[in-house]
Amino acid sequence: MSRSAPRPRRTYGGAPLSTAPPRRVRLFRKVAAAVACLSLPVAALVALAGPAEAAASATAAYTKVSDWGSGFEGKWTVKNTGTTTLTSWTVEWDYPAGTSVTSAWDATVTSSGTHWTGKNVGWNGTLSPGASISFGFNGAGPGAPSGCKVNGGSCDGGTTPTDNPPGAPGTPTASGVTDTGVTLGWAAATDDKGVKNYDVHRGGVKIATVTTPSYTDSGLTKGTTYSYTVVARDTVDQTGPFSGALSVTTTGGTTDPGDPGNPGAAVKLGYFTDWGVYQRNYHVKNLVTSGSAAKITHINYAFGNVQGGKCTIGDAYADYQKTYDASSSVSGVADTWDQPVAGNFNQLRQLKKKYPNIKVLYSFGGWTWSGGFGQAAANPAAFAQSCYDLVEDPRWADVFDGIDIDWEYPNACGLSCDTSGAASFKTLMSALRGKFGSSNLVTAAISADGSNGGKLDLADYAGAAQYVDFYNVMTYDFFGAWDAKGPTAPHSPLTSYAGIPIAGFNSEAAVTKLKGKGIAGSKLNLGIGFYGRGWTGVTQATPGGAATGPAPGTYEQGIEDYKVLKTSCPSTGTVAGTAYAKCGSNWWSYDTPATIAGKMTWAKQQGLKGAFFWEFSGDTANGELASAISSGLQ
Repeated sequence: MSRSAPRPRRTYGGAPLSTAPPRRVRLFRKVAAAVACLSLPVAALVALAGPAEAAASATAAYTKVSDWGSGFEGKWTVKNTGTTTLTSWTVEWDYPAGTSVTSAWDATVTSSGTHWTGKNVGWNGTLSPGASISFGFNGAGPGAPSGCKVNGGSCDGGTTPTDNPPGAPGTPTASGVTDTGVTLGWAAATDDKGVKNYDVHRGGVKIATVTTPSYTDSGLTKGTTYSYTVVARDTVDQTGPFSGALSVTTTGGTTDPGDPGNPGAAVKLGYFTDWGVYQRNYHVKNLVTSGSAAKITHINYAFGNVQGGKCTIGDAYADYQKTYDASSSVSGVADTWDQPVAGNFNQLRQLKKKYPNIKVLYSFGGWTWSGGFGQAAANPAAFAQSCYDLVEDPRWADVFDGIDIDWEYPNACGLSCDTSGAASFKTLMSALRGKFGSSNLVTAAISADGSNGGKLDLADYAGAAQYVDFYNVMTYDFFGAWDAKGPTAPHSPLTSYAGIPIAGFNSEAAVTKLKGKGIAGSKLNLGIGFYGRGWTGVTQATPGGAATGPAPGTYEQGIEDYKVLKTSCPSTGTVAGTAYAKCGSNWWSYDTPATIAGKMTWAKQQGLKGAFFWEFSGDTANGELASAISSGLQ
């Protein structure tokens, strides 16, 4: 296979670096429809039936399907209660200031100020007598709907709350903290008609509903930091604002085995690509000359292929056949034409002699080569045996300290769609751990889709966690110029921010969701991209601007190395813990040493195992981004 151009790279949730993906993963069950904020009166947009006629023929009921703290999912159900067929329907309601619809499906939703209207789309407007239809939406803010009308008349659904939502409970306090549990208490919330119960959230995920202002959480991991918030619910199931957040660390210290040779040490991992030796002219020796080798703990060598349900070599020439002269070799000794192992494998062997603390893992899959994992999942034992035989091949067994799996994505869609089921990832990782044993590292790169019902909810990452030493959470490529017209947005936001295009697409949401599933922070590494993503045709300097397409890049449109952007388009601002830059009509987002320092501080506060990055060749000649990760995790 030619390597004249770089191989496409996998992403957290869908976009390769060289292959334009389909639009981003659906947040829930439908593709989100844009919500237009209209200045025209709603009455001028839709034709409504008369109140008496409408009230006699249709009802509408509201349900809050879920609430994840920073947003919620709502649903309206319209029912034809009359004796004749309805050919259209329109639901109207009011939200208090600060609460809004951000996306919707199965209806056209518009607004005029705080008044909202949902109208049927073409295929679901007809309702026969007794039939019903639902449409859903994502929202932001704590308010509840009021003043509901369906086709101009009262909704009469009986579930639309009309009273005021409760106030915020007091910030929780902790007592009785042990290795595996904590007792929470908080000041009661107030409500005009009474508080029915409280929802307790850990890491942004609801874990319990209680009737009194206290809760004991158990089954926790020792030496792990957890975040708790509480929200009150009134007698008609309205929820108010969240309490302040409480951070609690269980006693006992970490027991994570992350590095068998140095338990508890922070992971500082970089990806080295086999195809980088071609057009990019980046070789193992560059790790030495840049100073990066002295600042890392692990290397993921990318990628081995997955074919026919087995692990196979990715690029034999780059991997173990290419010879190096003395000046290009880590050891300073030239390869000979007949030596059994040359190429990157031999250079990594020389690197490990020079830096014996570095662990090297053979990484399989990635965006381009994940299509074979479904077949591998059909016979996990055979797959694990093939991987072990390849990684532990006597010719290079001393080079590798374990295996990394980059399956994009189990039971979900990446370049192709996997249908092997939610349990397949756990089964595969169990087989690999059983074959590789406790003396080898077994790790995996996983999605960072923190949305409700997204990729992290489609596979059993929590069940598989017992078999891995750590997960590399791909907290980058959230947004990019595959959405050619924008809006512009940072591809690696640490947190959410006002105007973020999709809720849950940020590092904090991903880590919070994984912790909420019971995965210890000490098994998670934060991902950093050593590149930027950009648009062209942009006039707005801040995020959220329109564009005309991807910005030009050295190897492909819409992406560029940090080492280039540092001088060609210097940072002009920061948002959500990462940098952005406007130069001419181009708009880029990328991480800098300063933003990486902030992310490393956050990673330590969250009790994460460490950080990893994609990939070495995007850094400067003196490795300034690798240095920022190393110093930030000290």
